[in-house]
Amino acid sequence: MQRNLSMLDSLVQLSFLVQAILNRVGADHDVSNIQIRLFGILRDRELSMLQLAQYLNLDKSSITGLIDRAERRGLVERINVKHDRRVIHVRMTPAGQQLVQLAVREIQQQINTVTEVLSENERSQFIALASKILGDFPK
Repeated sequence: MQRNLSMLDSLVQLSFLVQAILNRVGADHDVSNIQIRLFGILRDRELSMLQLAQYLNLDKSSITGLIDRAERRGLVERINVKHDRRVIHVRMTPAGQQLVQLAVREIQQQINTVTEVLSENERSQFIALASKILGDFPK
């Protein structure tokens, strides 16, 4: 069934769909939505607590609690920065990387299922248009 949605409704509905997928995969691994976002950011880099707070739009106490919970599960670790003892970086542990790889595969499978209705050409166009809209938006 094809629906004629406005731009706003289309983007909002896509957002709801993606959030539902993220929530479902997160629940399967006992990970909150904000933790999924954190792990998505850290999966290929280490960042300072301040940078993470900015990416996630959280205050200092919230990011500290988020990192504390993930650290207790052995998914992330704090790293002291040699040239500035005031700065703490955070990175994924091997266990955290393993969880991220598994979750990414599951999310990708569900996204593939949802986008089966698109041809290869439509998928390429969709990716190009979404990339254009997102532009330099923080990753």
